[in-house]
Amino acid sequence: MNRTARIGALAVALAAMAISVSGCKQLMARDQLNKGVDAFKSGHYDEAVEHFQKAVELDPSLPTAKIYLGKALEQDVVPGVTTPDNLKVANQAIDIFKEVLAGHPNSVDSMKEIAGIYFNIKDLDDAEVWQKKVLAVDPKDAEAAYTIGVIDWTKAHENKLKALQDAGLNDDGKGNTKAPKKVMEPLAKENAPLVDEGLKYLNMAVDDRPNYDAAMQYLNLIYRNKADVDYGNPQAVAQDLAMAEDWTHKAMDMRKANEQKKNAGPGGIQMDQNGEMH
Repeated sequence: MNRTARIGALAVALAAMAISVSGCKQLMARDQLNKGVDAFKSGHYDEAVEHFQKAVELDPSLPTAKIYLGKALEQDVVPGVTTPDNLKVANQAIDIFKEVLAGHPNSVDSMKEIAGIYFNIKDLDDAEVWQKKVLAVDPKDAEAAYTIGVIDWTKAHENKLKALQDAGLNDDGKGNTKAPKKVMEPLAKENAPLVDEGLKYLNMAVDDRPNYDAAMQYLNLIYRNKADVDYGNPQAVAQDLAMAEDWTHKAMDMRKANEQKKNAGPGGIQMDQNGEMH
């Protein structure tokens, strides 16, 4: 065998060996992934993280392992807590989902996970940014629209409470018409964009999911914020409060209907409070 032929044979052998090693690593990665999934389902999140990390190390191209790793890390994020340790874990999970998006830019699930983590660590601005990215890919995603509405309401509500509390006042939930102008007029200006956007997205959520009782309840709440924005216009305030009441009733009726549907048995059979079928 001449030198060229020997080199060619060696190259083929090395390629075959590389493929074999690569295939072996992929099998080991999937084994770690499966073990991680079992641990995750059992609620053993720290153990799951170890398995998913090994799976990613063995096969960095395995997106499922990264998604599960992000989800497992997310379980250790305590909602509403902004301590350095909690933020560190949150950012680790966010970085993992961003890695998934680098290879799969339209992964709505990854976008939602990132948005949810930001929401849990009180970073409402970034949470809203990522929910809007979800809607850019899927304009009919009712949950994303709902969450944006909730964020807008939360910001407006916090603004209102601060303005009223600084003036030694409490929120009456009815437009605060007796509060002084020096408190309400700046608040109305500050909250108007939030209320307008919140109404837009909450209505989108209900349009895309007509039985979305949670979105209906937040429509009630944000119309009460609109009453604050309409301070000084009694007719508009009255209309806002009427809309709030209307959405309250719609939310209650829809929640009841959803519960009845949930409790319905095969063929639409429903159980009443006495356990009798209808």
